[in-house]
Amino acid sequence: MKASIIRLFLFVMISQMSFPQQEDINTSATKNVEQEIINLSKNKWQWMADKNVDTLNILFDEKAVFVHMGGSWGKEQELGIIKSGGIWYKNAEVHEVSVNIIDNTAILLNRITLLAVVGGNEVTNPFMVTEVYVKENNNWKLGSLSFTKLLTTADH
Repeated sequence: MKASIIRLFLFVMISQMSFPQQEDINTSATKNVEQEIINLSKNKWQWMADKNVDTLNILFDEKAVFVHMGGSWGKEQELGIIKSGGIWYKNAEVHEVSVNIIDNTAILLNRITLLAVVGGNEVTNPFMVTEVYVKENNNWKLGSLSFTKLLTTADH
């Protein structure tokens, strides 16, 4: 009887010790995925600035949607606009970034100041940009990119 109680006590202690470790592993894995998405988003801004449509073509899902101040459209039109310079995303200064992971979907929010050339005119605007990524076959694909113009500056 005494040995059974000791075994039970040890089982409970070991179980309790392993749960926090599993939680730490899950937290660490989530942090790694979040950082992966942040890095992917950062690279995307650079590819857009460089007009690297070949790489963006791989990143953008075939059904991706893009929402701008002037309208919304799909992947082919977005790539065409980037390639032609209709919108040249010269520099996205990222002030804040957050990521939420829901199963195989990542939602990234960027508060940025975007320096762009639109229709030949250089403009600077503060935006909250929502990026939605979906993991397919171990690769993240951009499913949506939406710009919401902010009424405040980067300082607020």
